[in-house]
Amino acid sequence: MTASPPPRLPLLVLVAAPRGFCAGVDRAIRIVELAIEQYGAPVYVRHEIVHNAHVVATLRDKGAVFVETLDHVPDGVPVVFSAHGVPKAVPHKAAQRGLHFVDATCPLVSKVHRQAERHAAADRHIIFVGHRGHPEVIGTLGQVAEGSMTLVETLDDVAALEIEDPDNLAFLTQTTLSVSDTAAIVAALRARFPAIVGPRGEDICYATSNRQEATLAIASQCDAVIVIGAPNSSNSLRLVEVAERDGVPARLVEGPHGVDFDWLEGVATLGITAGASAPEILVRGVIDRLATRYDITEQTVETARENMVFKLPKELQQTADDKSAQQAAEAGTRAA
Repeated sequence: MTASPPPRLPLLVLVAAPRGFCAGVDRAIRIVELAIEQYGAPVYVRHEIVHNAHVVATLRDKGAVFVETLDHVPDGVPVVFSAHGVPKAVPHKAAQRGLHFVDATCPLVSKVHRQAERHAAADRHIIFVGHRGHPEVIGTLGQVAEGSMTLVETLDDVAALEIEDPDNLAFLTQTTLSVSDTAAIVAALRARFPAIVGPRGEDICYATSNRQEATLAIASQCDAVIVIGAPNSSNSLRLVEVAERDGVPARLVEGPHGVDFDWLEGVATLGITAGASAPEILVRGVIDRLATRYDITEQTVETARENMVFKLPKELQQTADDKSAQQAAEAGTRAA
């Protein structure tokens, strides 16, 4: 006689909104896809276009080749710069080699780059708040002459700063930081250096702030939170921290295979969110995997609506327009 399977336990799943792809990530992925369509495969991409293995694998299947330096890009093929931005030396080297390059840097990161240039032109020393070694930080530090910018990561770093001219100082921040941590560091900078010049608007991008707020909203109602994202994704790691600081156990998983049912033992309400570089297909995959063991009730908790769209590079816009026209014509044919 075959034993019956154990009863499926009920599980309330609260799904954060906004979650997943932001406008900068959407734009960067589309740039690679359009570049492949316009120039033909292979199209080389310097660094992961965004920090997500699923996205990278999907684009690789379409004809993208991911490399860490321009030294691995052959002559005569197009190269795309990732959404995180690159030091000025990179496009300069590409131009010297005669490479055709397309810049997929998120416009909000580019805005920080322009601010750095303006401060440097005004002879201000720049304090940059960010995580050492992150591609966005490397790219931003590379916008100005060496020695023009000092990186700080913690309050202790602020306390240890030795500045020659404290009356001629500015600060900028990485776009994917913890909102609360950054606020504390900025407050410490302003306390130590009252004359310091800050950005006119918030450097932390809207998508990072929105996803942290949405995660905090569900965490207070949950026994545990799953964050879908890559281990090298700064904004995804910050979402884990947001939940944990609210006293809620949180785990970062890259996709359905990362679900640990032993860790979920005793959980009746589970929160799910996704970092800005994680596609919605991974969110659905995680929920589907949970449904193999639980009787799922799914609710969306929305804290903000996003309608941001960034323009494509001019050299790809015509290809995008042609593709949209073709899709519209095909849809019309099917409807007829």
